[in-house]
Amino acid sequence: MADSIALAAGAVESAVASGAGEAEATLTVVERFSVEARDREVTTLEQSTGRSLTLRVFVDGKKAMLATSDLSRDGLRKFARETVEAARHVANDPYAGLPEAQAFSGDGSALEMYAADVRERPNEAKIDDALGLEALARAYDPRIVNSGGSHVVDVVATITLANSKGFHGSYRGTQVTRDSAPIAQDGASKRVAHYGSAARGYASVEAVDSIARTAARRAVDMCGARKPQTTRCPVIFERDIAALVLSDVFSALNAANVAVGNSFLIGKGGHKIGSGLVTIFDDGRLAGGLGSAPFDSEGVPTRRTVVFRDGVLETFLYDTYYGRKLGAASTGNASSGGVGPTNFYLQAGTASLAALVESTARGVLIVDTIGFSTESVTGTYSRGARGFMIENGELSYPIDEFTIAGNVVEMLAGIDAVANDLRFDGSVVSPSFRVAEMTVSGT
Repeated sequence: MADSIALAAGAVESAVASGAGEAEATLTVVERFSVEARDREVTTLEQSTGRSLTLRVFVDGKKAMLATSDLSRDGLRKFARETVEAARHVANDPYAGLPEAQAFSGDGSALEMYAADVRERPNEAKIDDALGLEALARAYDPRIVNSGGSHVVDVVATITLANSKGFHGSYRGTQVTRDSAPIAQDGASKRVAHYGSAARGYASVEAVDSIARTAARRAVDMCGARKPQTTRCPVIFERDIAALVLSDVFSALNAANVAVGNSFLIGKGGHKIGSGLVTIFDDGRLAGGLGSAPFDSEGVPTRRTVVFRDGVLETFLYDTYYGRKLGAASTGNASSGGVGPTNFYLQAGTASLAALVESTARGVLIVDTIGFSTESVTGTYSRGARGFMIENGELSYPIDEFTIAGNVVEMLAGIDAVANDLRFDGSVVSPSFRVAEMTVSGT
């Protein structure tokens, strides 16, 4: 890490010497292993190490950002000159510039971002995991006849940042993903399902047999699915699909969208938008969280931000640029030149998903959605979906080829039950939740 900091700091010095008023360098080193299996064969096997440096410079209110993989001393000096020269040819922006200097110390070890077992696990064992996912999914039921592939991917990343205001920091992080996509034969139709798990290390990621069993069950359970009748009823979003709804909420909270009028939450700060069950956090300090880091992509220390509290919208999420533009402080959400989530999640409830189903006399459980259709300005929501009809508190039969529709603001207000199945396996996650009423369009 000391070598990485010295290299990034050297690039900053070269940029300043070339005429930059301010400069920032980010060095990224990523070691990646990936294997895909189909049936009894390994179909893809990749292992790589990528190194790149991104330089961001400011010259008289003008900004340029370029990246290079030439990390030699002479290469970086030339690269710094080219980046500074590029900045001279863009328009002036009064909001452009580095964040103010902030105290920072440590390497993020308290955030539990690095798992040693990612490097220690033999590649042969990772390949066996992928083959095992395939074999176990296919053995679950004779109707499983094919697969979209089973995957094991792991990453070891080292991020180093230095800038001309005296900031320098570096941290390491790991991530492991296992997933499977079995296909079930249902008469003349195919039922495709997917299930996976992600964590910081192999010790904490979901077991191979559990992933294979869940993925295969999802495919088989959809056999015999039919189109439901058009109705208005309660809709339960299973946690993976609930996270997609929450992604739409994050987009509306993104200050970059707010600044250009592309958000259905503009003007609603301080107002009660959701039900009392809607408390949403963005927590960059969550131990073991896949979005956790000691600082964001500008070197601003991350933090735990309450975005919604008991349904009341408390804040949008900012980087330095859009904070300045909208008159707010950065929330530590700078990400690759924009605003991104850290660990963005809806606070879990106390009941199980099964309890939510049992307390629903008639409704729909959504386990998959198709397509992307949320109107950013109005919040109008519409998705193709697959799931189950709920009758008398039980899953009655599988349904597909229907659409669920509503408005995200109304959906937040209509959340009347939240499950306890929150799992931090992504940067945007959610427990399952129920919306009191939505339109289900079928026959």
